[in-house]
Amino acid sequence: MSSLLSTQKVRKPGERIFCFLLIVFSVFLFWQAYQIAGFSSLSSSGAFPLAASATMVLASCVVFVNTLKLPAAEGIQFFRHCLPPVVSIIMAIIWLYAVAIESLGFILSSLVFLCVCIQLLYRRSPLFTLSISILALIVVYIIFRLVFQVVLPEGVVPERDIIAAITTWWSH
Repeated sequence: MSSLLSTQKVRKPGERIFCFLLIVFSVFLFWQAYQIAGFSSLSSSGAFPLAASATMVLASCVVFVNTLKLPAAEGIQFFRHCLPPVVSIIMAIIWLYAVAIESLGFILSSLVFLCVCIQLLYRRSPLFTLSISILALIVVYIIFRLVFQVVLPEGVVPERDIIAAITTWWSH
């Protein structure tokens, strides 16, 4: 691990905070592992989680100390480096999808979500984007709705009627 850090000459924006949060998360996991069985014995159910989380705490502390020793990078903006525009846009699209899925339903909102994201990220023709989106939606719908029978928000597309018609047609 130290060889990896020695090749890095500067500390990137947000790296100190991330390393500190890694320590906090590792200590939380260590506490959760301790709650399983404490330090009762090496063969207890909490022994492996304790060892793994203790390793995480130790490693994250070493990384944090090494990160503090590095000089800050010059000219790198935090949001440009840690949250590029495309990530921000996709996060906004995901938020809109989460808001729209209840009213529009799974099929329509997912189709729009897939089309917009694929077009934005892949930049092919709209027909190709629509085709890939429909194919992906069909596969996801079959797996989750028909195989695993997950109830998905219905919205404006009358899914129950369509499934009933397909079931009736299939049974004849």
